[in-house]
Amino acid sequence: MHSVVERELELGLVVSPEQSVPVPARLAYRTDDPYAVHITFHIGSDAPVNWTFARELLVEGVFRPCGHGDVRVWPTKVDGRSLVCLALSSPDGEALLEAPAAAVSAWLERTLRVVPPGSEQEHLGMDKGLSELLAMATGDAPWAGEPWPSDETPDAGA
Repeated sequence: MHSVVERELELGLVVSPEQSVPVPARLAYRTDDPYAVHITFHIGSDAPVNWTFARELLVEGVFRPCGHGDVRVWPTKVDGRSLVCLALSSPDGEALLEAPAAAVSAWLERTLRVVPPGSEQEHLGMDKGLSELLAMATGDAPWAGEPWPSDETPDAGA
């Protein structure tokens, strides 16, 4: 059983230095995908837009600029408000979004309480899955307890 930590919030899609458009979004963190954060943007299209990237990137981006390529995150202040900027780039286009730093930080703090940094591996369930796979293999394998077949044929003339 896995847990989900979600937060609905309104981001600002920056359309010019003076103007941003409100975009409803949902931040989601799932313990069965412990290294990632998921953001769903509801932009009025037929289907929401989903982005997934490293939780560590968002955690670091609250404090200092980080990331490169498709996802970049950095803190800033606009009119005295602390914001986290999120620059997203895809073949479909680019977007610059602003999120309230306090809301993002509070949500991240909840995710870090559920799965502390460095303990993500424990939530992947790989050990359990590997144990089950090995148990199946040793119990059901046709070669279990038998030597490996040999490609060599005995030399009749020796």
